Amino acid sequence: QVQLVESGGGLVQVGGSLRLSCAASGSIFTINAGAWYRQAPGKQRELVASITKSGSTNYAESAKGRFTINWDSAKNTVYLQMNSLKPEDTAVYYCNVPHIPPYIYGSGIWGKGTLVTVSS
Repeated sequence: QVQLVESGGGLVQVGGSLRLSCAASGSIFTINAGAWYRQAPGKQRELVASITKSGSTNYAESAKGRFTINWDSAKNTVYLQMNSLKPEDTAVYYCNVPHIPPYIYGSGIWGKGTLVTVSS
């Protein structure tokens, strides 16, 4: 059974940085596309960043210039580097890997989430 294991969340001060990791495990499984979503209390889950196997990326407006998504094919891991964090970035961050063509973000496998708290 394929699982996504997230790590890297925690408490950080405004302006600080965190790096989230999402590793696929449990089966022979190659990530072809990956994404990070987040859900703040009382809000809907939103797409933060996505990446394709070819390296094409997309970001939410709120993440542009501050967040970077990338992946390590050798480790089968997707990362989200978050810099210049703001209180409004506080949320549970979820990794998503659409593993069936056409690899639609929001489908496929989800991680359990990792909490990011930005204190002012």
